[in-house]
Amino acid sequence: MKSTEEIASRFREIIFNGTWVANTNYKHQLDDLDWETATKQVGSLNTIAVLAQHIHYYINGINTVFKGGSLDIRDKYSFDFPAIQSQKDWDVFLTRFWNDSEEFASLIEQMPDEKLDAVFVDAKYGTYRRNIDAMIEHSYYHLGQIVLLKKLNCNGKN
Repeated sequence: MKSTEEIASRFREIIFNGTWVANTNYKHQLDDLDWETATKQVGSLNTIAVLAQHIHYYINGINTVFKGGSLDIRDKYSFDFPAIQSQKDWDVFLTRFWNDSEEFASLIEQMPDEKLDAVFVDAKYGTYRRNIDAMIEHSYYHLGQIVLLKKLNCNGKN
């Protein structure tokens, strides 16, 4: 198996179907969640919806680079999203999240292994491998927050 295929598989685990590292994944945590729970505020913490949108923001931005575009995402905008105000808004977001996540994994799979060690946009951002690994690690970090928020929002009924 190529390195890019292994890395794409690791990404799919965190988003779609894995349980090896965190015993859960985004799809398992978000698919059965209604929009009101996803947007419920707990103190001053980010909502589940905002955290999911935050991860999607980076996935979508990196996809643009993978497809030959420019790196237009900025940390200062990574929590700025239109509010989810209905179940339809939440469902539309989740569909986009799943589709863009699958595209991310597919684009990684299609890369030649040598590209993993190439500079990602600019040397200050490191390599493709470093950015993909950071996306996986960043996703796990926020998945942990989502799991905890879901437990708080559902009063431990999960």
